[in-house]
Amino acid sequence: MNKRSTSTATVSPLMVRLDAESKQALTAAAELRRISVSDYVRTVTVAQARREVASARDQTILLSPDEQLAFWQALNAPSKLTPAQKRLGAIMRGAK
Repeated sequence: MNKRSTSTATVSPLMVRLDAESKQALTAAAELRRISVSDYVRTVTVAQARREVASARDQTILLSPDEQLAFWQALNAPSKLTPAQKRLGAIMRGAK
């Protein structure tokens, strides 16, 4: 028998559909590490998933640099009131 043996866990396949550019990026990254694309995806995504799960347990949110910037910009952007909010403000100030 020439099957790969696994420890106590069973192996479960995962299929992912990617556009050509994303596939090329994964292929290039895997080549840099001199491992297969499957091994690269398994190594990187499982490690990232574990970090995110650990952060969620600690009530900490992990954001990428781009996500941090978008969050910061959203917090600093002036709020735009809806017409209903403007009417409510007018009512609260005693105006009609």
